[in-house]
Amino acid sequence: MSTTFGLLLGFAADRVLGDPRRFHPVAGFGQTAARLESRWYADSRAAGTAYTTALVGTTALVGVAVERLTRDRPVVHTLVTAAATWAVLGARSLEREAETMAGLLESKDIPAARDRLSHLCARDATQLEADELARATVESIAENTSDACVAPLLWGGVLGVPGLLAYRAINTLDAMVGYRSPKYANFGWASARLDDLVNLLPARACAVLTGVVSNRYGDVRRVWKRDAPQHPSPNAGPVEAAFAGALGLSLGGTNSYGTYSEDRGTLGDGPTPTVADVRRTAVLARRVGVAAVGAAAMLALVRKGRPWG
Repeated sequence: MSTTFGLLLGFAADRVLGDPRRFHPVAGFGQTAARLESRWYADSRAAGTAYTTALVGTTALVGVAVERLTRDRPVVHTLVTAAATWAVLGARSLEREAETMAGLLESKDIPAARDRLSHLCARDATQLEADELARATVESIAENTSDACVAPLLWGGVLGVPGLLAYRAINTLDAMVGYRSPKYANFGWASARLDDLVNLLPARACAVLTGVVSNRYGDVRRVWKRDAPQHPSPNAGPVEAAFAGALGLSLGGTNSYGTYSEDRGTLGDGPTPTVADVRRTAVLARRVGVAAVGAAAMLALVRKGRPWG
């Protein structure tokens, strides 16, 4: 029960508080990872695998230690789980970024919107106009709803604090070194593949929840099954296709990331996103998050035994 209450409390804290402005644990992990990268970097998969194993393994062990130290103290375990959940979630901050982008686009401040897009994704925005910025925002909200909300909650429901912490470590490393750029094609390979693995089920759960909360499950399932394979990511594809079906939009296209471009196919049947669709997407993401914490709480309730005890 303490895991369930902790997940719910941590989710509520994220909704009310968002990410801490200073001394964010995930930012601290990222700084540590960056320092380690500067020492360990080599253009090889072996070096990248050792880097990923060291950082993720250490983080997971911290989570295991926390579980063992608090397993017989339900109140403390609830609070620790809540703190870990709040630290790893990014749903409220994602919504705030969507609101900021919507405001900039609605006021036609395109230069500021181009600059702000970097808070959501690594896409090259220098030549993007309003509707392309809207598409980038919608797609980023969709993908990050899975990565920053659904996946950590579900891993927390299954594995408790170790699941929460290890998932966020994996996802953070993927964001740092998992790009298909010349520098990280080899060094970031292990982080990218591990991130793909741990998101396989959560991404598809996110797609299902998107269909359920939108009351358009038939459209979501049709677009997901038909169009997701066009996307180069095995996990972003189902999520973005699900959002396209739920919103009645067409997503995808060719995106530039500075040093390389990526063709994401066409996902959906409707019109391409406009500025007005950014706020609609944020509302959908919020509903998916609420459904996800409910699913995670149920997973924690039915989990048998204490895997870290």
